[in-house]
Amino acid sequence: MNQPSAILSELFYKTFGEYPSAIIPLKESGSYRNYFRLQSKNHRVIGAFNNDIDENNAFFSITKSLAASEINVPEIFAVSEDKRHYLLTDLGDETLYHIFKNKNYSAEALCMVKQAIFALIDIQVGAKKHIDFNQCYPRTAFDQRSVMWDLNYFKYNFLKLTKIKFDEDKLETDFETLTDELMKAPSDYFMYRDFQSRNIMVFNNDLWFIDYQGGRKGPLQYDLASILYSPKTGLNNMQREPLLDKYLEKLQSIQDVNIQNFKKQFYLFALIRILQALGAYGFRGLIEQKPGFSKNIPEAIENINFLLKDKISKDLFPEIRHIATRLKKSHYSERLKTNTEKLTIRITSFSYKNGYPADPSNNGGGFVFDCRGLPNPGRLEKYRNKSGLDQSVIHYLEQFNEVDEFKKNIEKTVSPTIANYLKREFKHLCISFGCTGGQHRSVYNAEALAAKLQNKYPVEVVLIHKEQQNWNVDGKQEKM
Repeated sequence: MNQPSAILSELFYKTFGEYPSAIIPLKESGSYRNYFRLQSKNHRVIGAFNNDIDENNAFFSITKSLAASEINVPEIFAVSEDKRHYLLTDLGDETLYHIFKNKNYSAEALCMVKQAIFALIDIQVGAKKHIDFNQCYPRTAFDQRSVMWDLNYFKYNFLKLTKIKFDEDKLETDFETLTDELMKAPSDYFMYRDFQSRNIMVFNNDLWFIDYQGGRKGPLQYDLASILYSPKTGLNNMQREPLLDKYLEKLQSIQDVNIQNFKKQFYLFALIRILQALGAYGFRGLIEQKPGFSKNIPEAIENINFLLKDKISKDLFPEIRHIATRLKKSHYSERLKTNTEKLTIRITSFSYKNGYPADPSNNGGGFVFDCRGLPNPGRLEKYRNKSGLDQSVIHYLEQFNEVDEFKKNIEKTVSPTIANYLKREFKHLCISFGCTGGQHRSVYNAEALAAKLQNKYPVEVVLIHKEQQNWNVDGKQEKM
C-alpha cells in the first residue's frame, strides 16, 4: 500500500515541478486524517491524507463555497486521482488556542475571540447562499439523528467507561426531551460543526479557518457554543456572557433576532456540545490513551454543572443532572498534570558520503542506524531515479525478511529510551538512518519509524530527508 508521504511527494512534484526537500508529519488531531508539511526551496504546503473520500469531497466543496464568500480558508492546490491526498496552503502553526495560552487570556486574546465570532456570522449567514448542502457529509443537516449520534457518543464513549451509576431508561428520556427542544431552533444556516480555537489559524495577522468538513445546514447556536464553551478556549463564565452579547448585537444588525429565545436555546446547544465533546475526550483520552484529550474532561464536567445550575430550567433533564453531580464528585473532575512541552524526536535520513546530520538541539545524543547492510534498490536501473518514498521502491524492500527484521529491531532498540525520556521529561532525541546515497534505504526506514512513533507515543516527530534536494539529478549512486 502506498505511503501517504510518497503520494504527496509525487503530487507536490506534479504541482510545483520540484520534489520536497523535507516532509514533516504533523501531530495527530482528533481525526484520522494525516497531515504533513512539505517544503522545497520555493514552495511550502500542507499535504493531507484522508481515506474517507465522501468527507474529502465535502471539504473540497465547502472550501470552494467559503472562498467564494471571501472567507479566509486554505487554497487547495492539488488533489490526487484517488481523491485521498491533497495539498493545501500552509497557514503556519499558530492557532487561536496558542494565542490564548501565550497571552494568558489578555484583553488582546479576547478581542481575537470577538473577531472570530464576528467572522462566524459571516460563515453561518453570509456564506450559506454558496453552500451546496447536498455535498455535506455525513448528514446534509443537523437533524434528530445527528443529535442522537452526539448524545450516544457521550453515553457509550464516556459515561459507560466511567462506571458512574445511572438509569439508562431515564437518561434516554432526557435525551429525547433535549432533542425535541433543540429541533425548535431555526436551522436554515451553515453550521461549521467544529468551530473551536484549534481550528482557527492566526496567519499574516488575520484569522483563517480549517476543519469544517463536517459542516451542514443547522442552527446558529451550536457553533457559538462550540467556541465559547470549549476547554481549548478556556473562557470563564464572566467572559462568555459579554461575547455572547457581542455576537447577538452583530447578528441583530443583519436580521431580526428574538434575544430571549436565542439565549434559551443557546444554553441547550452548549449542553449537547459539551456532552458530545466528552464523548470525544473519552474515546481519544480514556480508550486511545491520548493525554491531550483527557486533560479537558474536568473543565467539561465543570461547565455542564454550571449550565444545569444557572442557565437551564431546573425542571429539565433530571437524570443528566444526577450524572453531572456524580461526575463532579468523581476523580474525573480532578485536574490532570500534563507535560506542556512534548518530547521532540528528530528522524533524519542521510548519505554517509555527505556526513552525519547535525543535531539542532545541541544535546549531542541519539541513535544512528546503518542501512547499508540491507538490499539496495539503487543497484537496479529501474529504481535508480526513485527514492524510498516511491511505492515501487517500498514494494521492493518489503519483499525481504531482513528489512522487516531490521525495522523490528530498530523499534525494539529505541523504545526503552523513548519511554525513559518521556518519564524524565526530556525534550529532544535524534534518530538517524544512513545509507550510501541517502535516497532509498535510509528514507524508507526513516518514514517507517516516524509513522510508528507518531501513533505510539505522545511525542512530536520531525522527519527530515537530508539529501532529498539532490535526488534525480544525474541518476548516479555509489554502490556498496
